[in-house]
Amino acid sequence: MKYFLDSAKLDQIKYAYETFGIDGVTTNPRHIMLSGKPFMTAITDIANWIRGEGLDGYERFPVSVEINPHLDNAADMIAEAKKISAICPNFVIKIPATEAGVTAARALEQEGIRTNVTLIFSPSQAMLPAKNGSLFVSPFIGWKEANGEDCRKYIKDIVDIYKNYGFYGKTQIICAAMRTPKQIVDCALAGADIVTTGLEVYQDSMKHAFTTQGIGTFTDAWDHTVTE
Repeated sequence: MKYFLDSAKLDQIKYAYETFGIDGVTTNPRHIMLSGKPFMTAITDIANWIRGEGLDGYERFPVSVEINPHLDNAADMIAEAKKISAICPNFVIKIPATEAGVTAARALEQEGIRTNVTLIFSPSQAMLPAKNGSLFVSPFIGWKEANGEDCRKYIKDIVDIYKNYGFYGKTQIICAAMRTPKQIVDCALAGADIVTTGLEVYQDSMKHAFTTQGIGTFTDAWDHTVTE
């Protein structure tokens, strides 16, 4: 399973790549806002960093960039997607899981512009993007579980449907809006291709009270060992 970073902050992307070896990045309008940069500046800075690292190409290091959420028809979505995708070969265009969005994603894939159909909250929403060849689909986890749903079956159902019809691995499942390390584990057990979450969640996934206790025990023993 691949790890993507959910962020548009370049310092976080650099740190996560150097520390955890992240495999890609996902952004959205909120992440751009939190970066404190204008939209074009934020995505251009990421593109320049990618070139500096020699990671050119979405096959090596995909970066999902979301189109303007005000757009509600396929023609406008396609036009904006073409402009964004021309900036960097790593950019995968994020498009909402709506009728217009799926129409736009299908047309873009036919032209060789890769897409990530996002804001998926049910297995039925995940089926048409796969049928039409989108590179990624992004079922959301955290929002659903925050409202009392257990998402393990939801993700497993999408995985099983994809396996039934030969979509699995062709349209990759990005479990998005992750909030806890447990959700990462749940998605890995379900067979998801990718998880994407913020830096803090990845850092939390490496923490355990017994690890801290063990380091303390061994440090104390080391300090009381006679060395020459």
